[in-house]
Amino acid sequence: MFFFAVLIALGLAWKLLNVLELVYLSALFAVVLMPVVQRIQKLSIRGWSPSRPIAIALLLGTVLIGLTLFLVVGLPPVVRDIQHFANDLPQRAPALIAKLKKLPLADKLGVDSLAQRSEDLLSSVASYLLASLPLWVGRILDLLTAFVLCIYFMLEGEYAYFYFLSLFQANERARLARTLITAEHRMSGWLLGQASLMLILGVVSTTVFGILHVRYFVLLGVLMGLFNIIPVAGGVITILMVAGVAALDSWSKMLGVFIFYAIYVQLENGFLTPRIMKTSVNLMGLSVLVALLAGTALAGIPGALVSVPTAALIAVLMDEYFVKADGEQMAREAEANEKTAAKA
Repeated sequence: MFFFAVLIALGLAWKLLNVLELVYLSALFAVVLMPVVQRIQKLSIRGWSPSRPIAIALLLGTVLIGLTLFLVVGLPPVVRDIQHFANDLPQRAPALIAKLKKLPLADKLGVDSLAQRSEDLLSSVASYLLASLPLWVGRILDLLTAFVLCIYFMLEGEYAYFYFLSLFQANERARLARTLITAEHRMSGWLLGQASLMLILGVVSTTVFGILHVRYFVLLGVLMGLFNIIPVAGGVITILMVAGVAALDSWSKMLGVFIFYAIYVQLENGFLTPRIMKTSVNLMGLSVLVALLAGTALAGIPGALVSVPTAALIAVLMDEYFVKADGEQMAREAEANEKTAAKA
């Protein structure tokens, strides 16, 4: 009976895979956003503090205003730049090839074949981005559904959480609760911190590229911000792309792009990251990249959104239940968990 019950459950899960993805996405973002809601509730205006529904409404209203501004102000220039990029690349590529041929050892490096392959690749990428825009728009309904579910999870998620804990024995319940609180803080800290770093890089890159008169500066600035989610490799890939576009006009623009990125990397590593990413998920860059690849392969854009927080949750659970630490380290972790639970 148990065997057939498991088969039926797996069959239903496969049948409802899209629904389960939306539920998990909504629940995870509700967990990540709840610390923000709790901070809003702690605000005091002449002795009045907002209730949870009002705090949620304020948070979601701010998010909706930001998204609306992006869709109205930011999205049209990005789409326009994609169209111009796809149309201009075949005409601009020969000029870049001619410049590259003047460099030393250009013939031995096979500039002609390399440039042709790069041109074909970039044209394909631009055409794919433009052609796939209707597919992205088609996911709006799913995102709206996840948005509504996220609201319900923030309003009533505690009841489901305590019911879940009640399934475990009393002696294991407190340990699991402390572990989940630690995971919540790490996931929330990473997601909010990373979003802040992506936004800062996107805005600064768009501004600097506009000042340097780099072509398609809005599109390239947005890509710089988005790819910042990939440790090290994301920034390297996008800055090389921007440098290539800047080289279509002049070497001085390309040099300016590299100088900007070198200064920004030092600023981000030395000032922004230590202050914004106060709560770390303790994941290696390789783990983040693998999580992003796996999440995207399993569930597309929603999978990429929840991949790193999910990896952080798994890492916290493994540290608590599977990793064997020495006695002193376990004592330090227990003390840290107790402090975290007390603050929560």
